[in-house]
Amino acid sequence: MRVTVCWKWVAVDGDRESTDDPDHRWAGVSAGDRAALEIALRLRGAGDHVTVLTLGPAESERWLREALAAGADRAVRIDGPIRYHGDTVAAALATVAAGSDLVIAGDFSIDRGTGAVPAFIAAELGYAQALGLVDVDTDVRDDAGRLVIRAVRRLDGGRREVLDVPVPAVMSVEGAAAKLRRAPLAATLASGDAPIEVLPHPVGEPPRIEVRPYRPRPRVLHPPHGGTLDRVRELLQIGGDATHAETVALDPPEAAARIIGQLTTWGYLDRSDQV
Repeated sequence: MRVTVCWKWVAVDGDRESTDDPDHRWAGVSAGDRAALEIALRLRGAGDHVTVLTLGPAESERWLREALAAGADRAVRIDGPIRYHGDTVAAALATVAAGSDLVIAGDFSIDRGTGAVPAFIAAELGYAQALGLVDVDTDVRDDAGRLVIRAVRRLDGGRREVLDVPVPAVMSVEGAAAKLRRAPLAATLASGDAPIEVLPHPVGEPPRIEVRPYRPRPRVLHPPHGGTLDRVRELLQIGGDATHAETVALDPPEAAARIIGQLTTWGYLDRSDQV
């Protein structure tokens, strides 16, 4: 099995992304990227191959060497700045990742990342995608003894989804999914002279990106109406016409049926689950 791990190297200056004169003291990759490499190393069996891939300047090679020291078999850097849009980055990464059985990346980068690049890569390669994973079980086998990639994805409302990821696929993982192993001293020293394959950057100059502090959209408030309590509920976005409080006194079986019915109405239970 061939596994490609995509890392995004970012250099930031204070609280803004620095694209022209970055302060490399603050450079690095996200916890999600490190988790992606650890999961790839856990999945690797005899004869499998793990490649770590990034798009960035020569300074990013320091972090690729860290990946080699941790156990990656190959490191590839696509030479270029980090100002390309996500779809352009994904197209460049897909040229190297093509043919891989799995492509694993962090869920988002440390520079206000949107997490869109893994989805773009899946579209470029025509692979299945499983994004925003919080856990990947690397020890599940089917009846024939073949590896099954079983993952857990975070859903809204505190719920979780367990799915078996088909191969080939693109996965993105959160930083809490795994912790990258500590590289041995001998491997760390050897990685200083390890070869890193450098490829030319995509054709065309990247767009100029102006980074501004995040400001949420202003909330639209309607003119005051009703009493004081109605106004407080509107400001706090609680209550309203669709919700109300009701006190009932029921026997336990009736109370249980009432609770199940309300949870079903709210969407927390499926009617097919009811006995």
